[in-house]
This record gives sequence, structure tokens and C-alpha cells, in this order.
Amino acid sequence: MDRRKFLKSSVIVGAGSMILTPKIIKAMNTSPSVADMIVPSSRPKLEKWKDDEINIAWIGHATVLINFLGKYILTDPVFFEAVGVYFEGYILGPRRASLPALMLEDIPKPDIVLLSHAHMDHMDYKTLKALTEKYPVELDCIVAYNTKDVVEDLKWKSISVVDWDEKININGIHFKGVEVQHFGWRYPGEKDRSAGYFIDGRSFNGFIMERHGKKVLFGGDTTFADKFKKHKEENVDIAIMPIGAYKPWRKYHCTPEEALVMAEYHLGAKYFIPIHTKTFDSGEMIFEPLNWLARTIKHYQIKVGLWDIGETFTLKV
Repeated sequence: MDRRKFLKSSVIVGAGSMILTPKIIKAMNTSPSVADMIVPSSRPKLEKWKDDEINIAWIGHATVLINFLGKYILTDPVFFEAVGVYFEGYILGPRRASLPALMLEDIPKPDIVLLSHAHMDHMDYKTLKALTEKYPVELDCIVAYNTKDVVEDLKWKSISVVDWDEKININGIHFKGVEVQHFGWRYPGEKDRSAGYFIDGRSFNGFIMERHGKKVLFGGDTTFADKFKKHKEENVDIAIMPIGAYKPWRKYHCTPEEALVMAEYHLGAKYFIPIHTKTFDSGEMIFEPLNWLARTIKHYQIKVGLWDIGETFTLKV
């Protein structure tokens, strides 16, 4: 799919996961052209990836392609122009401000699709439908507690629910569900754990994944909290952390510096991969989170592995 076809092919838009500010409402009802969207300056060179390395490529928003020592993991995949639903001809949800670093057809077959929670900018049904139609009954999927119903009708090989502190081994990778501080409802009125519905509410996860002694955290979505402290003994090598959408949603999203504190001091990670910014319109200016990260990192020991959509971090093992 070329860049122009990419824009024309997107029909399911909007996001039940975000409060609609005037800025976002305006953006929802303006169809961007290719010229209006930021084109990533880098593109992952998949042909150079090796099975004895960990390669992490930021595709956009919370979508990350990971080569974990020969096994491919795709997190929260979102590849179309916008996310969510149509409502009486209006688009309810944010449109992309940046193109993805790779198109869906450029993505190698993932061994595992990892979904942190049911928000539409993380669990994009249109993308997941396209992915499972491309690889019918070939993909294993991991989801958070009480979110399986959103995607269980798709053509998965398997779909596993992993709750907080639960563990599962799939395709030679150990996964552990990690509690974060966020909220879970996909549509207004649904029960979720942030409101105290721990049995029948939608949940929201981070994940620690381990292979051959190396560990990577995928933070999903979280505000500042001490949830990662209990996992410090895990000796996580790489923390993939959200840094955007804190304006006006600080209750649910951390700032870049808060993400650094959680990754370095709470978790003890050695490398930091920023995500969840520079993709969809939110309250802060589009370059603000990454600029904030650049200003702040000098005060920390943790190393930033990449700085922009399309870049790849490589850890040689």
C-alpha cells in the first residue's frame, strides 16, 4: 500500500479512549493529506536484523516491532489513518499526525501480537482484522483481563488472557502481566478496574517479556505510579514507556520525566524507548514530549535507545 492508498483505505475512525477536546474534535473532522502528515525520517532496516540481537523499532504511537532474539512481537498495532468509530457521519477520535514508519504489508509475520488494553488507539479492530486476514490462524495474541471479547472473533491461532502478575510462555518467550495505573473502558458506560470493578471490569496491562535471560518491559499506557517497584528484582534490560497525552489527561498518562523516573528508579532498566507520542493529536504540542525527554535525560543514568518514529534500537547479546 503506498502513502496515498493508505489514507484512502482508512474508514474506521475515532477513539473511545480519549476525552474529546476542541482541538481533537477539530482534527477529527479535517481529512489530512499526505503533505499534512509527518513522514518518518527513518525506516526500520529489517533485512539487517539478526536472530542473536534484540531489535526494537518504533512504528508509531504504541506500535512497536520487536525482534526478540529471533521471535517477532508486535505491540498495540495501529496502521490506519485514524482509530475508533463513525457516528452519524462524524469521526469520533483522533486522526494520525504522523505516518507509520512501516505499512501493514511491510511488517513481517509476528510470532505474537501483544495488546495492552482495549482503548481504540491500542486495540484497533481494523488493523487487527487486516492482520489476521493476512495471516489467518497463524498468529498468537495476548490480551489483558476482560478484553478478549473485543477481538476473539478474529482469525487467531490462539488468544491468551494474562492478568496482573500472571505468567505465560508462548513461542519460547515468557510473558508476565504488570499492573499499571490507567483506565480500561472501551466505550463510555463499561465497567473497568480503575472504577473498582476488579472482577467484571476491563483491565489494562504492561508486560515484562523474557527470552534467554534478557527482559523487556512494554509499558502500554500509564500515569505516574509506583506499580513498577515490585518488579525491580526482574533486572529489566529495556523499558518501552509512554511519554505523551498528559495534556489534559495527567490522571491517566505520565510525562516524559515521570516515565524516566519509573523506568530508572522504580524498575531499574538500563535502556529507555519512548512511545505514545507524535502520532495522534492530543493536548500537548506534537514535538513537546520528545523535546522534554531530550532536555531531561542528562539528569538520569538510563540511556535512551531511540529518539523518533522509524528509528531502531539494537541490543547485541
